[in-house]
Amino acid sequence: MTQQKSNKAALYILMFNMFIAMGSIGIIIPVMPEYLKIFGAAGQILGMLIATFALAQFVFSPIAGNLSDQYGRKNLIIFGLIVTGLAQISFGLSTDIWMLFLARFFGGLGSAFIAPPIMAFVADVTTYEERGKGMGMLGAAMSLGFMIGPGIGGFLSKVSLHFPFYTAGAAAIIAAILSFFLLPSTKPSTSQKAQKQDNLAKQMVRSVKMPYFVMLIIMLVFSFGIANFQTTLSLFVTEKFNYTPGDIAILLVVGGAFGVVVQMFIITPLFNRYGEMKVVLVNLFIASVSIYLILFASGFALILLVATIFSTATTLIRPAVNTLISKLADTEQGFAAGLNNAYMSLGNMIGPALAGVLFDWNMNSPYIFGAIILLACFFLALIWTLKKAPHLMQPDLK
Repeated sequence: MTQQKSNKAALYILMFNMFIAMGSIGIIIPVMPEYLKIFGAAGQILGMLIATFALAQFVFSPIAGNLSDQYGRKNLIIFGLIVTGLAQISFGLSTDIWMLFLARFFGGLGSAFIAPPIMAFVADVTTYEERGKGMGMLGAAMSLGFMIGPGIGGFLSKVSLHFPFYTAGAAAIIAAILSFFLLPSTKPSTSQKAQKQDNLAKQMVRSVKMPYFVMLIIMLVFSFGIANFQTTLSLFVTEKFNYTPGDIAILLVVGGAFGVVVQMFIITPLFNRYGEMKVVLVNLFIASVSIYLILFASGFALILLVATIFSTATTLIRPAVNTLISKLADTEQGFAAGLNNAYMSLGNMIGPALAGVLFDWNMNSPYIFGAIILLACFFLALIWTLKKAPHLMQPDLK
């Protein structure tokens, strides 16, 4: 097998792993409102559970990224998939709220050892020019997981509210087994092995000096903003319109489907013609408007339209930011991917916790606040780009 074919095969396996990892998360989304009622919990607990997951991601993502630079990507990905699978099964077996939090923490830990090594692996097997396409394909796999996951979760919830968690856990463990046999091993370069592994605090301080630091801030603020939407959407439509898990699944599936199509067939031409930074700016603005408009949508079709617009915009932002960071990271792909995931997790940690509190206070407030945050992120990105990095407005960073 030629190196090019081997790299392409590795990319497909990585996409499959990301699909399973994200699908196992998506499966449980439409079930959570009803599942938490078993424990007498609502919006605030849901937000705190998501924040706990993100806290573990934040703590362990830079560690995982650095380890992948030193020891390779494959073993860390397999470890992450196994931990994720066991955490999902434990969540379904939980009988008390503290057990839910413990399971979600280990779920976040597992996720931290999946995403950064996979993103670094994609950088390993793609050229500089193909990086955007590779990240787009990875993003499509993520979106496909989120798209199919909720649909499967809504269907499996008819068996029992616990069954989707068991299915998600089994899928992640099966992906780990397949990766053990099918995913090629990569050898870190000598320079990567020689790098000293700093603790989390030192890595976060070091990130300020990185050329992609503002991209990390954008990822943080962007993740914080969309968490307000993603955390409370199922609660919002359940309380306001009495939607079922099946209805919620349709909202997520259709939005995810558009995201997959865009990332598979449209994102690369967009990057080539306009550059990643313009894609980030335009879609930050669209996301800020659409998250606000959800408050005025009435009727399933209109809610579906607005949710799909928001979902499509956000699926374009993430791979664009990932590509910019990867292109600026040089040989420290794992380190950069770990920081990227850490900043994303920090936003995902603060956003859901605040969104849950805001939702219990007033169900409209998370969307108003989310719109403000995303609009602020748009202006931050625009001003920084125009003043400090106008070359990013061009399609080619070179």
